[in-house]
Amino acid sequence: QVQLVESGGGLVQAGGSLRLSCTASGDTMLITAIDWYRQNPRKEREAVATINSSGSTFYADSVKGRFTISWDNAKNTVYLQMNSLKPEDTAVYYCNAQCSRRPYNYWGQGTQVTVSS
Repeated sequence: QVQLVESGGGLVQAGGSLRLSCTASGDTMLITAIDWYRQNPRKEREAVATINSSGSTFYADSVKGRFTISWDNAKNTVYLQMNSLKPEDTAVYYCNAQCSRRPYNYWGQGTQVTVSS
């Protein structure tokens, strides 16, 4: 079992920054990658960024150049640094752990990010 807890969401003005954290506990050795997803008020879900255990990263085109994902192994925490935030970044942000054993995916509870114009 893997447990994920997100934090760091909040209300920010357009152009501002936030840093989200996703802290894993439990069988963390099973984790092969961590993703950040977001679901906007229209319930559309988007994969935002991914980092794997080798440090390779992926970003959605919508956030490339503004968001940075990083992994602190010592703290079992993945961060999503979000800069130059836009109102369209408003969403609930979830982290997902990809694991090497069933059930292969674990989700956090989500953290709300609201960007005002």
